[in-house]
Amino acid sequence: MSYEEGLSSTITDWLFFNSWWLLLPFIMLLVVAAFIVAFVLLLYMISPLISPKPLKLNGAHVVVTGGSSGIGKSIAMECYRQGAFITLVARDESKLVQAKKEVEKCAINDKQVVLCISVDVSKDYGQVESVIKQCQEKLGPVDMLVNCAGTSFSGKFEEVEVERFRSLMEVNYLGSVYPTRAVIPTMKERRMGRIMFVSSQAGQIGLFGYTAYSPSKFALRGLAESLQMEMKPYNIYVTIAYPPDTDTPGLAEENRTKPLETRLISETSGVTQPEQVAKIVVKDAVVRDCILNNCHYHIYSALGQHKKLYQYIPSSQDHRENSSLEV
Repeated sequence: MSYEEGLSSTITDWLFFNSWWLLLPFIMLLVVAAFIVAFVLLLYMISPLISPKPLKLNGAHVVVTGGSSGIGKSIAMECYRQGAFITLVARDESKLVQAKKEVEKCAINDKQVVLCISVDVSKDYGQVESVIKQCQEKLGPVDMLVNCAGTSFSGKFEEVEVERFRSLMEVNYLGSVYPTRAVIPTMKERRMGRIMFVSSQAGQIGLFGYTAYSPSKFALRGLAESLQMEMKPYNIYVTIAYPPDTDTPGLAEENRTKPLETRLISETSGVTQPEQVAKIVVKDAVVRDCILNNCHYHIYSALGQHKKLYQYIPSSQDHRENSSLEV
């Protein structure tokens, strides 16, 4: 070996043994990053096992869309009985005024306020965002949002107007997306909040006559599950309710077009009162004591009556495990 080759080899060996420490900071950084990622993943895995503190409704600001009638109005009344400040959102001003009077009768103190705002939550996100800002300026940040705006329609697939499929998806799905999107920034800043979606039993299983309605309610489950995964680090919890047929003006309207087959299926499950549904969905949204599929949300169904319903739908037997509460 020549002198030059030996010198080159010596220099190479020296650089190898004496410069590795220059990589030490990068190695340590990678190790720390790996530990942080592992810790976050572990925390996320066990977090569903940690129940959040119940939300105190006394003094809280609750926004209820679709609050002028039916389940929405009953939820507003239930929250008001527990001391909440209420914002009712719906399209019909006259119905809102009447609903406000009924809700105010449930007051437990003279400081409570019911605010009414008329807007279509499914059409223009800008208007919905403006409405949320307006009610927060008057009653403070939104502590709980109840997405109850919705409409129903039943009919055989080929007999339903094509426009009906679009309108149902707008009202039942986008009508929940827009208000939720509008309240989340403030909830994330405060690192607290509750968001409730009101779906339907037809959002758990597809039924004859609901080819237009069921998909719009199924969509809410996907939204609720995905949203909860994003919001949980901010202490924001999502619930979704699947009430059975409930004695509301909406049900009466739906029955006008309901096919015979759909009517026979519906009659097996009976009709629930909106006040009964309201008590349960409010309680679980506040307490947040249900964990399912690593996502905090609750499924509501008339369990005893629901079993009769499944006798007509043997292919949906796997959904039985998801019905966890009697209404």
